[in-house]
Amino acid sequence: MPRAPRKSEVLASSLVSSVNHALGKLLDIWHQIGIKEEMQLERMQAVKQHIEDLLNEMITEECQLKGRIESSIERRKKELTSLRNELSLDPYLAEEGISILQMEKDLRLALDATLKEKNERLEELKQLQQQDEKLCAELFATPYYIPTGSIPSHSQLEELKERVRMRSDEKKQRLEVFLKLRNEIRQYNEEIGHIPDSTLEKEALSDDEEPFCLTNKNIEALQTLVNKLQLKKESVISTREALKEKIRLLWNRLHWPVEKQEQCKINIQGSITQEITMWEEELLRLEELKKENLKGVIEKVRQELDFYWEKCFCSTEQRSAFHPYYDDNFTEDLLNHHDEEVMKMKLLYEKNKALYDGIAKWEATWKQFMALEKKSTNPNRLVNRGGTLLKEERERSKIHKLLTKLGEELKRSIEYWEKEQGCNFLIKGQRFLDYMANQWEQHKLKKEQERLTKKEDSAVLKTPMKRHAGSTTQTPLKTRKLHGVTSLTVLRAASCISLTSTGTCLAAIARTPIPACKTPSKSTPPDSLQQARLQECKENQQTSKSNNQFSYLDFTKDLSKKSSNTSGIFNSTVNENR
Repeated sequence: MPRAPRKSEVLASSLVSSVNHALGKLLDIWHQIGIKEEMQLERMQAVKQHIEDLLNEMITEECQLKGRIESSIERRKKELTSLRNELSLDPYLAEEGISILQMEKDLRLALDATLKEKNERLEELKQLQQQDEKLCAELFATPYYIPTGSIPSHSQLEELKERVRMRSDEKKQRLEVFLKLRNEIRQYNEEIGHIPDSTLEKEALSDDEEPFCLTNKNIEALQTLVNKLQLKKESVISTREALKEKIRLLWNRLHWPVEKQEQCKINIQGSITQEITMWEEELLRLEELKKENLKGVIEKVRQELDFYWEKCFCSTEQRSAFHPYYDDNFTEDLLNHHDEEVMKMKLLYEKNKALYDGIAKWEATWKQFMALEKKSTNPNRLVNRGGTLLKEERERSKIHKLLTKLGEELKRSIEYWEKEQGCNFLIKGQRFLDYMANQWEQHKLKKEQERLTKKEDSAVLKTPMKRHAGSTTQTPLKTRKLHGVTSLTVLRAASCISLTSTGTCLAAIARTPIPACKTPSKSTPPDSLQQARLQECKENQQTSKSNNQFSYLDFTKDLSKKSSNTSGIFNSTVNENR
């Protein structure tokens, strides 16, 4: 299939036809005019020359145009390549198979777009640098560096954006910290009456529009200032409270009316420093009144001292060691001695308050336990009905368990205290653990005495008072034998009690079986028999001290065993009474 002619070819054919038609008209005109053939050839040659010159001129112009386009293409290629290199862009790739005119147009558009991007980057860089420089000036930091005249890449611009964002966040955080510190400084200054004395403090508290330099160094300096003001506030508060405590003591000692005390508190208002000044004035006034009423004040201090002596379980010897207590020459020095002793005892009590409170609780529980123990020996309770005895036994068991628990807790705490302090913890002039063990020992000794007395009474009640005439002569002998056993048993217990003041013979009595007493023979006098029994008791006591040392734990275990058998004893006692 033949190719269809292009429009330019059709136009060229039309142009040739037009030229031929025009030349034909020229020949007709020349013939009509009568121009000779030689002249017609000359004229035709002139027409040809004119047409050729025109075409050549046009060809020359078009060639020049082509050259300019090609030159422009080369120039734009170079500019585009250089610019894209500066912008860190990939090289431009021209489309293949296009005309030079289209190529020139594409290159021109690409160059314009690249120049636009360059200008946008430079403008963005300018704005970011201004923000960064401002933030760095406020935060006293180093600005982000980009070489002058260079075009930033996308990564550099993103990094600078992130840096500006971080600087903005940092400024916001520092500003929050600064405002918080400034408010605290103002509050402390108002509370304690402090006047700014440093340049930094004055600049921080200034209301000028000029911004405060939010450097790390300045923030740290402000934080240090706040810490100092806080310590100063705590110091002046401590001073104020100490003054108030002294005044409170003087009010109590001078029997100052409550109405006047409250009125004084209402009148003293202002900053802490101002309050201190007013409290100092009140203290001076009360000190003058105190000097005029020394006797009453000292007696009041002695009451306070008695209170702390009781709280600390001081013995009579410990109290007597403070001789100014018994001095009736009421002077300022005597009052000072009493104040020092009160302060010493107060500090001692507050330092060991937990231990003293625990001992007080143990003492109160011990008194309850002793009251229940005493109540349990009352024979009249056996005629009671309604389950009262069972309730009493349960209450006694409960108190005993609580007493044992408190004792063990105190034992651990006091042993730890003694290990730390390197000395004994004393109450009433003796080591508390020894005092507690001695209480249990005395209690068990008393119980043993009651048991022996009860046994003796039972033996006496069972002895027949009268005999029939047909009784043998051996009956009185048996009676004497029974009485001999009872008397010797009581003698032995009484001898042990008299030989010890700490109850250590109790172990010998409790653990050593009482030997059966034989009827004294005629050759052995009763006094010699008693001396032999006394000697035996002494030997048992020595054996108990060396081999069977009695401890607080032995008492609690033994008492726990007895408590566990309470119900059985109770039932048997009730049945026996019936």
